[in-house]
Amino acid sequence: MHQSRLILNGAPLAADLSGALWWEDRRTLVVADLHLEKGSAFAERGRMLPPYDTAATLRRLAEVLRRLSPRLVICLGDSFHDRRAAGRLSMPDREHLGQLMSGREWVWIAGNHDPHPPAGCGGATTDSLTLGPLIFRHAAASGPAAGEVSGHYHPKAAISIRSRRISARCFVHDGSRLILPAFGAYTGGLGVLDPAIARLMDRRFHVTMLGDRKLYSFPSDRLIGRQDKTPLPPQPVRRSA
Repeated sequence: MHQSRLILNGAPLAADLSGALWWEDRRTLVVADLHLEKGSAFAERGRMLPPYDTAATLRRLAEVLRRLSPRLVICLGDSFHDRRAAGRLSMPDREHLGQLMSGREWVWIAGNHDPHPPAGCGGATTDSLTLGPLIFRHAAASGPAAGEVSGHYHPKAAISIRSRRISARCFVHDGSRLILPAFGAYTGGLGVLDPAIARLMDRRFHVTMLGDRKLYSFPSDRLIGRQDKTPLPPQPVRRSA
């Protein structure tokens, strides 16, 4: 099960196992928090990480683009880890990104890490984008926002199954607003029960967790507060609609 259907402000969407959001009616793919060149940013500060995060993220994105063939791609901010990240892209990664963008519309939403996405990479840049009943921005608005799709928080959820605590990246949604998981290779996560996320959602929100091979959907009252790195089991606990 590579996708799980959900309705947001009347729009039929699909959470994809990759962590991307698919709006088939508009042939639109949405990803959040790529954080390209995070590894090189850490290296500049003396924290050495394998310098392959950008290549890995672009390979994953390429697979989703090949599978779904969108007309429009929306990147929900923090696509680049900092303001100088585009300048640190290797030539192969820069060329790969250009190939992914070729032949389709591409929108960079400004994020807190990249308030001015680099113009040299092509595509359009904006603070937010409204399409039909949905509005796309980097961080969720503080007040009610029907149809809002955002990223920023890198949400994760944890459940308890047979006395095991299991944690994974997730989509968070309540029918009115939706927060996407981070797509980048070097991105951590914030538990959805943290007040920073929970306060944005209706009291009875849902999560769609990303397993290795399947998606798993749970209501908020099934979640627990502790987060860990135990992988999801190979068989679904509860199939989403």
